[in-house]
Amino acid sequence: MFSPYRKLFAVPGALRFSIAGSIARLPISMTLLSITFVIVHIKHSYTLAGTVSTGAALISTVFSPTWSRYADRLGQRKVLRFTIPFYISFDLVFLFAIYNHAPTYIWMTAIFLAEIFLPNVGGLTRRRWLWVLGEDRALINTAYSYEALMDEIIFIVGPIVATSAATFISPAAGMAMGFSFMAIGTTLFISQRSTEPAPFKPDESSAKGFVLALPIVQAVFLPFIFIGAFFSSTNLAVVGYAQEHHDSAYTGLVLAIWAAGSGVAAIFNGSIKWKLKDASRFRINLIAIAVLSIPFFFIHSMVILSAALFLSGMGVAPLIVAGYGVAEKSVPAEKVTETLAWVIAGLSLGGALPGTLTGHIIDSRGASKAFVVPIICLVLANLGTLPFLRTWRKIADH
Repeated sequence: MFSPYRKLFAVPGALRFSIAGSIARLPISMTLLSITFVIVHIKHSYTLAGTVSTGAALISTVFSPTWSRYADRLGQRKVLRFTIPFYISFDLVFLFAIYNHAPTYIWMTAIFLAEIFLPNVGGLTRRRWLWVLGEDRALINTAYSYEALMDEIIFIVGPIVATSAATFISPAAGMAMGFSFMAIGTTLFISQRSTEPAPFKPDESSAKGFVLALPIVQAVFLPFIFIGAFFSSTNLAVVGYAQEHHDSAYTGLVLAIWAAGSGVAAIFNGSIKWKLKDASRFRINLIAIAVLSIPFFFIHSMVILSAALFLSGMGVAPLIVAGYGVAEKSVPAEKVTETLAWVIAGLSLGGALPGTLTGHIIDSRGASKAFVVPIICLVLANLGTLPFLRTWRKIADH
């Protein structure tokens, strides 16, 4: 079962850049959770925390693909050396401002400015896999599955670290640790020049056309918006449920169980040489994750919540991997990083949508009622494929 992974790790330099990229993107599972802890601790409002998360995700959605486009044209090293210092600096301004009771618009602006400079390290890492693996599609599926597994490990380790730091040190400690991981990871990542994709020189053909205008990219992007909404609403509902039941210290562990379910699925997904094409697997997995999340309707304890999250998580990694496969095969090589960024931006955009609503339900009706929001998001994700039925039929063998 593990022979594809042994072959993958035998590629020179591959494991080193993947580990560095994983360290660099640890903050994605820590920062917004830590921001929620900080805002709730100081301002005592889930609604405000959800609103700030919404704005941050929207801004990241707009700017992240731009940095990915520049990474293709200028090189990953140049982009990361420029963006990361600004990202960390503005997040530090946020912490200083909110802890010193500065006006809301000041610390909120700092968070939004930080998100402008947040590149998509996960997309850069996957682009490196495409660069070193060439046209070996079976091994690319294994690489995507491996990266999905690393994402889930990140979402296991990150929330535990952030929650433990917020509980036993201070709410800001989780953000500080996230900055450290990002600084170390990106430094290691950009130091590995041998696996960095060569920059593409812009020409008329690459300048023309907007990747999000392609129907195939749209067919993945729209459902991913609602999948992102599913992720963020579930995350916020879990945080609220744990605090409501005086089990805040277990928040990270419960979220880690959710990620563990996806990680298990990722291992098996990467070990299979699929005969079913990415497009078909994407639509099947979209239905599967909705079915696997039905237990959210029956949560009445932390144990049941953990079991429901693990089951739901089993549908995550195969869906994400298939979505990446469909999207990146639909564009020329010089636009792959930007395309992957737009797919992930769909998740970020969706993550912005339900924050205020979920926070309001938690504040007004209780966290257990808020789990209806993730279920609605999954229904909408499946409905999001309907406008593109003709496109899905065309790429059934893609």
